[in-house]
Amino acid sequence: MNRGEYTYLWEASDWPAWRYDLAQLAGPMAEASRAQGLLMGRLADVGMALRDEASLAALTEDVVKTSEIEGEHLNVASVRSSIARRLGVDIGALAPVDRHVEGVVEMVIDATTNSAAPLTRERLFGWHAALFPTGYSGLARIDVGTWRDDASGPMQVVSGPIGRQRVHFEAPPAPRLEAEMQRFLAWVNARDTTSASEPPLIRAGLAHLWFVTIHPFDDGNGRVARAIGDLLLARAEHSSQRFYSLSAQIQRERKAYYEILERTQKTSMDVTPWLAWFLATLRRAVDEAQLTLDAVLAKARFWQRWAATPFNERQAKLVNKLLDGFEGKLNTSKWAAIARCSSDTALRDINDLVARGVLRKAEGGGRSTNYELNEAPPPQ
Repeated sequence: MNRGEYTYLWEASDWPAWRYDLAQLAGPMAEASRAQGLLMGRLADVGMALRDEASLAALTEDVVKTSEIEGEHLNVASVRSSIARRLGVDIGALAPVDRHVEGVVEMVIDATTNSAAPLTRERLFGWHAALFPTGYSGLARIDVGTWRDDASGPMQVVSGPIGRQRVHFEAPPAPRLEAEMQRFLAWVNARDTTSASEPPLIRAGLAHLWFVTIHPFDDGNGRVARAIGDLLLARAEHSSQRFYSLSAQIQRERKAYYEILERTQKTSMDVTPWLAWFLATLRRAVDEAQLTLDAVLAKARFWQRWAATPFNERQAKLVNKLLDGFEGKLNTSKWAAIARCSSDTALRDINDLVARGVLRKAEGGGRSTNYELNEAPPPQ
């Protein structure tokens, strides 16, 4: 396929001598750091259990959204169960988990909890193998746990129908990958040297761009690039817990993400616009995490408020679903389906909670009666 008349970053004579205007980036970097500080300040005032709950929510969103960016939709309950099991967080009954979910979770958690460990080719190969446990990407057989070999032609990022496809980017040829990745990994692992002199947040943005430009795997490069970015953010924060999801914010701004990435990969080694976008997106991701923390704290306050009220297992499960942001309206039939009980049992559960003031009938329910959480305090 014709790649078009472009000179890509990796073809520049000064590749990979990254250039950026630090003065221009000072403002966005300060805003991102301030947002991080405000979030960590709030988290410092809550107990370990709530910090774990906030981290579980952030990691779940990260795993789900980093896959959604690539068009894959994972089961949220399975992702949450997989992460909770690894973190030792009690969320009650665990949902079944498949190998594909486990693989993405393993990569994301390893990048965060083991951020201080060196990033090596073997570690990257392990991440890649975890992402593709069957050796297939969709229906296509791919090389797993090794660099691509370009046996089917140059590695290109394309879009559009067959016959009218547009090439957005072409990666370096396979024979260059070993040397390219050695140089990249040496830079990632550099500590207290001239090559590690960039501000930590700048390093995270550069690492994401650098890896995805090399594009060393047959598939999964975007997910691995985002995991590497998370690893460097965790190093910068000296924290093994994640409380915000950059991948979720990138998913919300997916179109802008691909546009800035394509423009950057077709320009010079001055990557100031990319870094400005990365830092602004990071700040927005941390701001969104404040909303997640609000929800975690609201959930904790709810259970504290109703601590003296007994709930059976079905009731506790459905109330937690409402607290986590139940999509749609809750009625008797949905309760029965989720709790795996009869409609009569579901109605008894609901009527019991309505009588005790935990639930109330929603206004404008239509044909069927819908229910929502009662914000009023429990009766004394």
